[in-house]
Amino acid sequence: MNLKSGSLLWMDTLKQAKSYPRITENMTCDVVVVGGGVSGAIISRELVEAGIDTIVVEKRKVGHGSTSANTGLLQFSNDKPLTSCIETYGEEHGLRYYQLCLAGIDKVEALARECTIDPEFIRRDSLYYASSEQDLSLLQTEYKTLDKYGFCVDYLERSDLERSFSFSKPGAIYSKGDAEVNPFKLTVGLMEASAKKGLRVFEETEVVDHHEEEEEVTLLVKGDYTIRTKFVVYATGYEAQQMKRNRNAILETTFAIATEPVTHFPGWKDRCLIWETARPYLYARTTKDNRIIIGGLDEAYVTKDKRERQLVSKRDQLLRSLLSLFPDLEGTHVDYYWGAVFGSTHDGFPIIGPQPEFPRSFFALNYGGNGTMYCTIAADLIRDFIVKGEHPDAPIFSNFRLPIKSNKINNGNA
Repeated sequence: MNLKSGSLLWMDTLKQAKSYPRITENMTCDVVVVGGGVSGAIISRELVEAGIDTIVVEKRKVGHGSTSANTGLLQFSNDKPLTSCIETYGEEHGLRYYQLCLAGIDKVEALARECTIDPEFIRRDSLYYASSEQDLSLLQTEYKTLDKYGFCVDYLERSDLERSFSFSKPGAIYSKGDAEVNPFKLTVGLMEASAKKGLRVFEETEVVDHHEEEEEVTLLVKGDYTIRTKFVVYATGYEAQQMKRNRNAILETTFAIATEPVTHFPGWKDRCLIWETARPYLYARTTKDNRIIIGGLDEAYVTKDKRERQLVSKRDQLLRSLLSLFPDLEGTHVDYYWGAVFGSTHDGFPIIGPQPEFPRSFFALNYGGNGTMYCTIAADLIRDFIVKGEHPDAPIFSNFRLPIKSNKINNGNA
């Protein structure tokens, strides 16, 4: 699958990333993690820490898939509001989902300290504003829900927002405890740290066949070599849909730009993360070297040709959106702009765990705007699936989950 187009920021921030060999012989291990992006890096780290003999295989270079297009916002709030999560899956599961995302930010902060390079993890607040007057009621309800369950949030009226920002919106939720990161550096740095602890990493090694037996899986990789293993973890991101299509999954295209470094950020309180209630939504952040990233304008297609035809127009639209929020940035130049495949789910939860036809394999379908948080959840779940055979949070993210009001029979293709 062709995942991205355009000029990408993150790989230019680390031009001499560590490289790894191809597989050139038959191998055995306890677990193979297929995928060397941020998901594969976090999951394989968890497995190595648990003493599991683990191999990572990546058909590109480490971090060169969707991770290179990831914009690196880390938030406890999700595309699906907590209020809606509780309505769909009940208080216990809806609240637990948000609590795990909040804990995931702390987890990434800890992982950042393990990295062999600085992954540019910075704590940030978040502003979530009502895009229109019509969204204000839902925003206020969401604020009350988050506040009720102890999340660190404040509600801003229009006048409050105007005192701290250069734009005016009907209202907003201002939350504490979020963060930003360079996802490429996080992936590369964490993979290298794990390799020093025994993780075996192979790049430009593509899995071309998968054969499961009762107690073993055999993977065939290009070059006609095999890997015999007890379990397989598929951390291949959106490309997993080419192997096993999930009806709950949605693949689209999203766009982003990164500006030149700017000298100041007028009307942008504490350089917080910014996003909105509209769907699809715009979001914005800053970087350690003082660039601004703004993204969104999602489209319901994944083809390379359509994506590339729209790159320039999407770049210009995103820059106009940035300047509508921060007019004092007029004249700021765009250094990078890109489009990429983006995945989400119909019900707003990632899909983590085994799937029909693959009993000895685990899928980390960390789809949604908060994908890096879902990676931390997947790492914990999959480690315990392998070590203990279960995890108490598994039903929340299972391929077989059902809404609390649904009486439909699940056919295994959630």
